[in-house]
Amino acid sequence: MKRWLSGPGQLTVLRSLHFVNYATMVLVVTYFPLYFYDIGFTKLQIGAIFSIGPLLSIFSNLLAGVAADKSKALRRVLSLIFLGQIFALALLLPQKEFGVVSVLMGVFYFFQTPVNSMMDSVTLLAAEKLNRSFSAIRMFGSLGFAVCAILFGFLLKASGSDLTLWIALITVLCSLVLTLALGDFQKSATPFRFGSLWSVLKRRETLVFFGLVALVSVSHRMNDGFLAVTMKEFGASESLIGASSLASSLSEIPMFFLLSKYGHRFKELPLLAFASLMYALRMVLLSISNEPIAFVAIQTMHSVTFGIYYITALRYLQSIVPDEYRSSGQALFGMVWTGLAGLIAGTLGGWLYDAYDHAAVFRLGGVFAFMAVIGFLAVHLRRSKA
Repeated sequence: MKRWLSGPGQLTVLRSLHFVNYATMVLVVTYFPLYFYDIGFTKLQIGAIFSIGPLLSIFSNLLAGVAADKSKALRRVLSLIFLGQIFALALLLPQKEFGVVSVLMGVFYFFQTPVNSMMDSVTLLAAEKLNRSFSAIRMFGSLGFAVCAILFGFLLKASGSDLTLWIALITVLCSLVLTLALGDFQKSATPFRFGSLWSVLKRRETLVFFGLVALVSVSHRMNDGFLAVTMKEFGASESLIGASSLASSLSEIPMFFLLSKYGHRFKELPLLAFASLMYALRMVLLSISNEPIAFVAIQTMHSVTFGIYYITALRYLQSIVPDEYRSSGQALFGMVWTGLAGLIAGTLGGWLYDAYDHAAVFRLGGVFAFMAVIGFLAVHLRRSKA
């Protein structure tokens, strides 16, 4: 056990935890929509399912973040989160009725959506103590997403989509086991105070930042929520849909490496504006495509959209939220990134897809991203003049 509590041991645990957590993510993002599609749900129903969870996650992210900061027991919060996911998936296995599935997916999302923000929080704290960069650890999540996207694609093509939930149970169980070996990186001499947290969060720069994050997040979630169904309608197989996820995940790994080496040389706000512009371009290209292979090629833009945006946004968040409120700040970021954006993208995107087509969904995503470009540049210019 001592070996796992050492520096190298904890690096292995963290990297493995990111790997298997993102293995679960590839199922949720790519193969859950296909599973619901195959059991007979409409695109509007799928959109509704993907909006119920994000609505609940608005509360679950904040609850998890405050609980972790106040108790200084982030690893225990992570374990409880994974236990909740296992419980929801076990109940979901035999269900095929839309109403029951919606409720159980809401329970699943309540526990699943805070995972990434809590994982990012513990990784940022661990990276500082282990003298490693956040990107060097986080890239193992991208590797897990990439490897499992193609592996699960071939597996589900051979066995059918009924295996989707069973695979998810296995990956979440692996995550739970790994949290038991996770060290305590959250020790802080500064006590948690709600009043101090509120004074940080109500500042204008914090509110504007989270507002702009929401705009880009809607664009990102429209890609996540409707790409697989769109490709399926154009005749793509599960393995080709998996290849699109593989392309996006592999493309972000070198970007994470470059940002860990050279990202500090660039100011955050211009980088965020550039990433948002690339999101707008990505959405436009998706809206005019009608060949499955074209969708796969476009997903390589994940490197200059999510790859730049996510790491840079976390870096900027570190500069405006103190360490003692790290989990709460990450939770609010996750609440906006996953919850609020997922609610808007799922509801509005599902309605647009049913009423029009995939092009309408992705065009609107491009509009949201371009609004963020203007916002980030405006904030940068304002700060430069101050």
